Amino acid sequence: MTVNWDEVRWCSHACRRRGVRPVDRALEVAIGELLADRPRDATICPSEAARLVDPEGWRTLMEPARRAARRMVAEGTLEILQEGRVVDPSHAKGPIRLRRTRSVG
Repeated sequence: MTVNWDEVRWCSHACRRRGVRPVDRALEVAIGELLADRPRDATICPSEAARLVDPEGWRTLMEPARRAARRMVAEGTLEILQEGRVVDPSHAKGPIRLRRTRSVG
């Protein structure tokens, strides 16, 4: 199956049901800003974006931050890594790191 990534709006059926709220977009922006301020191959933890968006209630934003990362993977702007290797976001369990895709400038 060929996917036209220009037409992808949701990272999963769960995202489609839940919808994308302003806090979800804020998490995407935070991920982008954190990575833009780091060296090209640097990674961040989703918790860094959650803390940036809500320093007091960041723990409740951990799963939304992971969903934001999955949407960004679907857009082609982000990679999710585990143990230094790029992984399929739908199979990533446990700690993950985020980095810009190698092809994005």
